[in-house]
Amino acid sequence: MRAVKFTKGDVIDTIQKSIQFINHFHTGGVPGRNEIDETQELNYRAVMRAIADAGYTSFVGQEFVPKRDPVASMKQAYEICNV
Repeated sequence: MRAVKFTKGDVIDTIQKSIQFINHFHTGGVPGRNEIDETQELNYRAVMRAIADAGYTSFVGQEFVPKRDPVASMKQAYEICNV
């Protein structure tokens, strides 16, 4: 099995071209691998839409190292990812 890494470049394009090889997604804020919110470089709402549009229907794991209230951070991450 080949791993598809999204460490740089066009994340959505990589998802669309590689979806048949992907069986798990894992989020993490960029930079810092913290909450996914408006301070991060990646627009996770757009990424999640691309994942859903590509036909992926399984779970998405989340790196969760909150720098603020954990409940508020998790709620925000859910709202961002629930497309």
